Amino acid sequence: MNVKVEKKENSVVEIEFTMDKEQFNLELDKAFKANAKKFNVPGFRKGMVPRQVVEKTYGEGVLYEFVIENTVDEAYRTAVVENELDIVSRPELDIKQIGKDKDFIFVVTVCVKPEAKVKDYKGIEVKKVSTRVLKKDVDEELERIREKNARIVSVEDKKRALKNGDISVIDFEGFVDGVAFEGGKGENFELTIGSGQFIPGFEDQMVGMKVGEERDVNVKFPDEYHAPDLAGKDATFKVKLHEIKEKILPELDDEFAKDVSEFDTLEDYKKDLNKTIKERKENSAKAEKEQEALDKFVEKVEVVIPDGMVDEEIEKMVEEMNANLQYQGMNIDMYLQYMGLTLDQYKAEMRESATKRIKLNLGLEAVAKKEKVEVTDEEIDAKIKELAAQYGSGNDESLLKNENARAYMKQQLQNEKLIKVITDSVVEK
Repeated sequence: MNVKVEKKENSVVEIEFTMDKEQFNLELDKAFKANAKKFNVPGFRKGMVPRQVVEKTYGEGVLYEFVIENTVDEAYRTAVVENELDIVSRPELDIKQIGKDKDFIFVVTVCVKPEAKVKDYKGIEVKKVSTRVLKKDVDEELERIREKNARIVSVEDKKRALKNGDISVIDFEGFVDGVAFEGGKGENFELTIGSGQFIPGFEDQMVGMKVGEERDVNVKFPDEYHAPDLAGKDATFKVKLHEIKEKILPELDDEFAKDVSEFDTLEDYKKDLNKTIKERKENSAKAEKEQEALDKFVEKVEVVIPDGMVDEEIEKMVEEMNANLQYQGMNIDMYLQYMGLTLDQYKAEMRESATKRIKLNLGLEAVAKKEKVEVTDEEIDAKIKELAAQYGSGNDESLLKNENARAYMKQQLQNEKLIKVITDSVVEK
């Protein structure tokens, strides 16, 4: 088979294959013999129908599909290997010519990985993030821990009005234009006033209610509400308050410190919190610095990314999202329904992120060539063993021999090294 590879603009490659008519006719013979038992013609035993009768009965092109299945994929894969093409998109097949006593000509169009250029990737300027711990940081952390250790008690005074911070136990039912809507009803529901859990304005209108009181709460659903049939509409909720609960916070003293920590005094506990908050701020600042540096690094990457490569990256991102959702007992279809999006709309929204992710990876590859960054087999082995121990899989031996796992780990380790090259040289201002 004759193969001609032609590089087009934007990393698009056309591979033209020509199978001469003699070979094509031989392939038709092979296809007929391999599939003879599939053809049923009255007056002939199964598998004994002559080829000319099959073609007359089913049409001349009946065997073409078999030839295409048996030859196209293998020819394409061989051409990719022999021409060392780094494919980054799904192949598109175009049959240019096919027919008995004709050359069989077909073209496969693909996108190959483009080569990126990146200059001045060292010394990127980023905003300096303060890691100083203020007194209010410690106070806020103490308050959060007090909230976590609060006791929830029922308010016995039935005349006491509902206020911000209280936990209300309510029945509610929502109506739009006087008609109850699906999902708008609840019984003995616990709602913390001021939490923002319900539609804006709902909780505010409940403030002042007393146990046993019924009240109409009038709200408007946000225009971007996840249920399209309710978005932007006015609604009335009939609410009945059954019970008011309040939080009783523990006193901020040495006893509190003993209860929630290993320290005997509140002062020692505060010092430890100061240290913990400092570490947290330093880690956050490091992550923020790294993200800003990578965002600015991507802007320096010069590359034309073919649409097919972006399409392929979007498909990967959809698969990743679906896998993550499945861990939460959902799937991509359920998520899209909740968000009020079609799959095409979701993919369109992901296009910018996919393009940015590709630019980052191509830019890092360009840096790897300049910096001659490599990952050793010993580093891959160590990382696999570390992760196996961390997650308690106990299968590190099989993973060590798994080529896909090793290739993935090699890429991850190389990216870590490359990102370090960039972030270690940043200038904080």
